[in-house]
Amino acid sequence: MSIEFIGYATTQESSETILPHGPVVSKNYLATVARVHENGGFDRVLIAHNSGSVDGFQVAAYIAAQTERLGVLLAHRPGFMAPTLAARQLASLDQFSDGRLAVHIISGGDDTEQQRDGDFLSHDERYARSDEFLDIVKQTWTANAPFDYAGKYYQVKGQNARVRPVQNPHIPVYFGGASDIAIEVAGKHADVYALWGESLAQVKETIDKVRAAAARYGRADRIRFSLSLRPILADTEELAWAKADRILQQASINVKQNPLFTRRPQEPVNIGSQRLLATAAQGTVVDQRLWTGIAALTKAAGNSTGLVGTPQQVADSLLAYYDLGITTFLIRGFEPLADALQYGRDLLPLVRRAVAERHVAQAA
Repeated sequence: MSIEFIGYATTQESSETILPHGPVVSKNYLATVARVHENGGFDRVLIAHNSGSVDGFQVAAYIAAQTERLGVLLAHRPGFMAPTLAARQLASLDQFSDGRLAVHIISGGDDTEQQRDGDFLSHDERYARSDEFLDIVKQTWTANAPFDYAGKYYQVKGQNARVRPVQNPHIPVYFGGASDIAIEVAGKHADVYALWGESLAQVKETIDKVRAAAARYGRADRIRFSLSLRPILADTEELAWAKADRILQQASINVKQNPLFTRRPQEPVNIGSQRLLATAAQGTVVDQRLWTGIAALTKAAGNSTGLVGTPQQVADSLLAYYDLGITTFLIRGFEPLADALQYGRDLLPLVRRAVAERHVAQAA
């Protein structure tokens, strides 16, 4: 199995340890982030989405214009744009980026967050809507003749888009969500199912569940898996853990001032965050070097578990997940630019070399 690395691109520098500063949209910063990831050997960068974020379509177009090879994973929430229009916009981006686009469908696990943009559907209704949304988007990308669609959330008559993606059969679809209905929709639609950084046992459990859902649609061998983590690297293991301690100390101060955290519910309602908190409940360190300090501090606000150690130790931990079936790693640091540089220099080559050696050994 090949391996893919995805970084993280924003228009303003911030993290749990760095309070947002400077203009909300800094073209210079975004271009630098994109080029650091491209030069570091990343395959893609994620453009995240929330109810207050900069428009991701424009960010993606800018990144594509500033780079030559780097792909983009554009997070998109169904429900705020007609699926036929979304399909054409995504296909147009794929054309202008020469086939470098992927889309990450996020249905929304937080009612409060959804309602800030006027979406008052329930959790399960949002995933049912995503199912219909992807039905229509994929038909818009691939249909050879005008098509109709009659669903609960969307109705379409006579759609026949002229613009199609460069990629065949269509733009890769990433999908997240840990609830039963999310896994069912992922089994039907996802090219890549995205997990947060849980323990090895939890990841294996989820992979098995998603493959079983995909099997119901004849797709068990067509779905791949992504894992999101926050590597913390240093020359020695002792220095790496000391670095993690400093990160937690600074984050403990900053999260009280950062609106991304202060306006969150006290306890997470989405299943993914609840699962991360269950990981944190196992201890500050799980599976030797899976660090849960930031997840516990932030109530598992997104990608918040780390792998701590030397580059070789962290590479070995990533390979343990690879052996379970994870072929994509979405990694970002607490010092976004410096960490992306370090990952590209010290971590990615180790993992890619080990995977290549395994392929050679298997072919022998």
